[in-house]
Amino acid sequence: MLNRRHCLSTLAILAGAAGGPAQAQFRVEIAGIGGTQLPITLAKFRDEGPQTALFTPIIRADLERSGRFRFVEPSPVADETISPAYDALRAKGSDALVAGSVRQSADGRLVVNFKLWDVVAGQEKLGQSITVAAPDARRAAHRIADVLYEFLTGDKGVYSTQVAYITRSAGRYELRLADADGENSQLVLSSASPLISPAWSPSGEELAYVSFETGKAVVWVQNLRNGQRRQLANFRGSNSAPAWSPNGQELAMTLSRDGVSQVYVMSRAGGNPRRVTNSGSIDTEAAYSPDGRMIYFVSDRGGSPQIYRVSSAGGDAERITFDGNYNISPAISPDGRTMAYVKRQSGQQFTVMTMDLASGSIQNISDTTDDESPSFAPNGKFLVYATRYQGREVLMTATLDGKVKARLVTATGVDIREPVWGPFLR
Repeated sequence: MLNRRHCLSTLAILAGAAGGPAQAQFRVEIAGIGGTQLPITLAKFRDEGPQTALFTPIIRADLERSGRFRFVEPSPVADETISPAYDALRAKGSDALVAGSVRQSADGRLVVNFKLWDVVAGQEKLGQSITVAAPDARRAAHRIADVLYEFLTGDKGVYSTQVAYITRSAGRYELRLADADGENSQLVLSSASPLISPAWSPSGEELAYVSFETGKAVVWVQNLRNGQRRQLANFRGSNSAPAWSPNGQELAMTLSRDGVSQVYVMSRAGGNPRRVTNSGSIDTEAAYSPDGRMIYFVSDRGGSPQIYRVSSAGGDAERITFDGNYNISPAISPDGRTMAYVKRQSGQQFTVMTMDLASGSIQNISDTTDDESPSFAPNGKFLVYATRYQGREVLMTATLDGKVKARLVTATGVDIREPVWGPFLR
């Protein structure tokens, strides 16, 4: 296979699995400094604690990862009922204040109230109340971070979304979901056979992936609500690299049913696939444009792996990457303007890049050299990708300028790869 991601997965089949715990545990390490940052004061929510959950640290960590905010240290505790000391806050250089409270109702649910004040204008701008079951406290904190991020930046927040990824440990492969900050890991599927290529449906209700449990690569689709799974593509040869169309009605995938691996499209209900690419070379790693009209893919038809695009109806392909002799793993931003991909820089150094599709200008995003599988956040403002950092397998998130990165660090001995950022829930 020409595709590095799948080469790594194939090697994982042949090599012995590393020992270690089966469940990846994360912590977030933030590096880098963003450009223009809004100075904001986030007070510790009144009455938050072990009995009612901690909201403030989660909200702060979420907003910090965006690179859009600089935190001005607050008074120890404040809630939504205060009258802000605007002059004192201005003297500290703060432009906005967030404060709130947490209490437990008689039925055990948590009631979270919070407000946002514009310190410069001296005005209250936002106030909300959220009631959640205690086990959903972390999710509620992410929702509050989403509300604040959207109000202050104008862009939709992604902290309530999830990331899917694959782990390998102690001879088992696991498909997992985690919150956008890497916490709250949940098992979707565990297998003694390799699992690769997870892909979210646009609704967020299903995951497509490839399993080798039958002795060959087969594309499966699994419902995340009830756990039911079904084979979608089990044709002669290899079936791999599924990618959902934007409307969720079709999937593009790589099939070798007619000999060499090519890109096909088939209905989400199954049936006969339609061939999209026609070459004597390996064509793989399909990725749809947001409008569904184009499919980006990797091919070695020019002598080395490069990224091309073709109409989703088929036809002549157009080459997209020309810088370097090894460019793979395309991902297209939700607005269709930017492509993320992996470039081999020199020797065996693999780095996440972005390309402005209108101008063709490229930018280096990562500062690591063993990167794979970039995936855009649903608001298009962040990327997640897998890499190796200081000898450890990690997931990394980065802003699109590459200035702010957050490492989601796994436990020692766990291989982690192929992250894909889920959609906004509908």
